[in-house]
Amino acid sequence: MYWWHHAADLTRRAKALRFGLITTNSLTQAFNRRVLEHHLNAQPPLALAYAIPDHPWVDAASGAAVRIAMTVGQTGDAPGMLQTVVFEGGAEGDAVHIELAEKTGRIHADLSIGANVASATALRANDGMCGMGVALHGSGFVLTPEVAARLRTQGDSVIKPYLGGKDLLQVSRERYLIDFSGMEHDEARQTNPAAFQHVIDYVKPERDHNNRASIRELWWRFGWERPVLRKALLGLPRYIGTTETSKHRVFQFIDATVLSDHKVVCITLADAFHLGVLSSIVHVVWSIATGGKLGVGNDSVYNKSRCFDPFPFPAASPEQQARIAALAEQLDAHRKRQQAAHPELTLTGMYNVLARLRSGEPLTAKEKSIHEMGLVAVLRQFHDELDAAVLAAYGWSDLAASATDTLLERLVALNLERATEEAAGHIRWLRPDFQNPDADQQRVQQRIALPEATKPLAVTVSEKRPWPSTLPEQVRAVADALTPSPQDEAALAARFTGKGPWKKRLPEILAMLEALGRAKRSEGGWVG
Repeated sequence: MYWWHHAADLTRRAKALRFGLITTNSLTQAFNRRVLEHHLNAQPPLALAYAIPDHPWVDAASGAAVRIAMTVGQTGDAPGMLQTVVFEGGAEGDAVHIELAEKTGRIHADLSIGANVASATALRANDGMCGMGVALHGSGFVLTPEVAARLRTQGDSVIKPYLGGKDLLQVSRERYLIDFSGMEHDEARQTNPAAFQHVIDYVKPERDHNNRASIRELWWRFGWERPVLRKALLGLPRYIGTTETSKHRVFQFIDATVLSDHKVVCITLADAFHLGVLSSIVHVVWSIATGGKLGVGNDSVYNKSRCFDPFPFPAASPEQQARIAALAEQLDAHRKRQQAAHPELTLTGMYNVLARLRSGEPLTAKEKSIHEMGLVAVLRQFHDELDAAVLAAYGWSDLAASATDTLLERLVALNLERATEEAAGHIRWLRPDFQNPDADQQRVQQRIALPEATKPLAVTVSEKRPWPSTLPEQVRAVADALTPSPQDEAALAARFTGKGPWKKRLPEILAMLEALGRAKRSEGGWVG
């Protein structure tokens, strides 16, 4: 990346007409992308005249198995030609047969044309909800079930179930960790002497030679304990996990007692609605476009700062949330049930077969066996229904699942809309009680500080509005009618006009808003 930066700098300073480089395809990864963004957005700007984001390097059987990117830069802001590999087959002579598709337009820093996903900014609504699992810096922390059972006899609070990245997508192994996170030396030794001795014997010798002082001196603790992530997990029964690098982008629930390693991206949300949105085509397309791909396997990479933090969740109605949550629970239960019945069955195998079904290609004998064990046709139905439900929650039912360019354009536009909302003070927190716990107290203090003339007034006839006809509009209208001052149901009903038995629905709507954290019971009625 230094040489890319150096060549771009020379070109922008008119010391060169243009430059071209062959790099690995990790050029499009989030960290490397910053180098390109700097020059593309500078004055005078650099333009990419030509690019191929992902191409096989191998042109003979003896070649190196890596993936490459090609870029040509020149000054100005002119459109460029982007070529993408649409087919790569067997060798013809000394060369692998490659077919390319061409597109012309402004090439962005992630080597794409169209929606500029690299321009999406992190949203406060998602803040603190996502992070990597623990990084051990010592294999001696890992225990077999037998050793874990023996060490538990002297205190089981520090013996935790352990999940690695491979355990999520391949055959899961039963393993445990010794977790002295946050403990001083003497406290750790007193908590479980046998486990402490195990760490002395199997971790300390390795740590004694580590160059980092904190790793070397705090040898009984993990290298990265993730205290922020652990704080977010407190009180949750489960969380959502996905592997950092994966051929298929799959999300699933993990029991909160389990510690995941640094190859697992942990999302501290227990609501199945969030699992459903993340598992849908909307987020999968977004995460592949924003996270990039890596290695000869061309696997997608889930980068927290690019894939999760800027992602705008839909403003779904209570009914839509319930539908998505129900499908997500069924999806998660289905996969786990089939894996429990067939221990050799892996999620990678199931999703390989699902991809084959979607492509219409015939299944091999092995794939047919996986299809039967995993009930992959049922898995496909869950995903199809989930995709449709999530698109409807965004108001995008007009989109086909294959319309990825349009989907990305809408997500980038929605990200900008949400960022503008947040700048004006409206934040759609994913977990408001955790992310913004002082909000209620702040509202109370603001009301106390208001001069008498500006305190909330009683409801007047002029504030009435017609009762909406549909349930989503009704829920939104009631939410808007709530104020920091308590109102009973009669006072809320007086805010609306209309005939019919609509007032009977008001208690149900208030209960929905309470479950979503948008309304709260208090003395004297309801507050927003």
